[in-house]
Amino acid sequence: MEKTVHVPNIGCNGCVRTIQNEVSQVPGVTSVRGDPSSKLVTIVWDEAGGATWEAIQAKLIEIDYPPAA
Repeated sequence: MEKTVHVPNIGCNGCVRTIQNEVSQVPGVTSVRGDPSSKLVTIVWDEAGGATWEAIQAKLIEIDYPPAA
């Protein structure tokens, strides 16, 4: 599965690194890419590996980078 979301709280490359480091720890997440200028984050995950969008979204909220609705 792959999803691209807008994350308004991204302000710099450090924010993107934090998102990459934290979200990649969710079991089943295979790729996290972000762009500070567009504030877009693309996450790729394998549901067979245990990841769900709900778990990924919960992690983003937990680290204070909630995706825009």
